[in-house]
Amino acid sequence: MNKILAFFSSKIGKDSSDSISPLMQWLNPSLQSAAEGKLEFLHTIRKEMTNPMHILHGGITAAIIDDAIGAAVYSLDNTHAFTTVNLNVDYFSPAKEGDQIIAETNITKKGRQIMNAECLVWNSDKSKLIAKGNSNLIKTKLSLRTT
Repeated sequence: MNKILAFFSSKIGKDSSDSISPLMQWLNPSLQSAAEGKLEFLHTIRKEMTNPMHILHGGITAAIIDDAIGAAVYSLDNTHAFTTVNLNVDYFSPAKEGDQIIAETNITKKGRQIMNAECLVWNSDKSKLIAKGNSNLIKTKLSLRTT
């Protein structure tokens, strides 16, 4: 198990208040499971995450997907950071304040320069798909190694 994945594994069942991602700190999900390139987060929808119709804002859904995918890519312990090139989101069902949703990530293609990933957002018992996101990420020149 790589060091980054070991770190994620130590966070299972805990919130994200100490994440390196300020956005993930604000979203504050709890990590439910961690495997290389596959993470699952549980989010509780708060009022400030909703739109005027009192349902989960589409932009917040996209942010949940993008941040979860970023964490999944990070779990691969790459030598360099990857950044989002595009993000496509399909919305299927609403979620409202107080609901819990699950963001389930998967790296579908791990290339040396470009990765493809997806994230499925479910209701709490995974009986209803809320949204699905697909993203391509590209390797940057930012090194993740300190040596």
